[in-house]
Amino acid sequence: MGEQRAAGGPEPELEGRIQKAADFKSEGNRCYKDKKFREAIGKYHRALLLLKGVRETAGEGPRVSEAERLRAETTEIECYDSLSACLLQSELVNYERVKEYCLKVLERQKSNFKATYRAGIAFYHLGDYGNALLYLKEARSREPADTNVLRYIQLTEMKVQRCSQRERKGMKEVIG
Repeated sequence: MGEQRAAGGPEPELEGRIQKAADFKSEGNRCYKDKKFREAIGKYHRALLLLKGVRETAGEGPRVSEAERLRAETTEIECYDSLSACLLQSELVNYERVKEYCLKVLERQKSNFKATYRAGIAFYHLGDYGNALLYLKEARSREPADTNVLRYIQLTEMKVQRCSQRERKGMKEVIG
């Protein structure tokens, strides 16, 4: 008969899944550096699939050590952060998905500059200029000299101005 693990001890299979997820994330990082964005996206997704199983069993008791749970969470956050970066490099950017991934990162890492900036970009391209400004100004407060952030703030403020000018013009036409 096979060995039984000690009751309450970490489950080796889950630790193996966490390691495999970390390996996929590392492969994704290599693909990203080589500008193989589609391939990187696949690696990050595979890592997240492995981690999903770990997260789902985490609520059932101490099946992984606290260190492994933290490692899984960090890997997951890094995958979502990297996925948003990859998606922004795509020919046809899915800004809704970029926004979703950035918000997942920011749920756990409120001070993540890149996720904050990318969320601002996503909101801008989705036409939600209020939220775009909110995230972009937050990014600027963390990196005041970042020219990309400053440029997007300018673009967003111009869009807001144009929208409010159109609204005023529309109101004049209605009022007469």
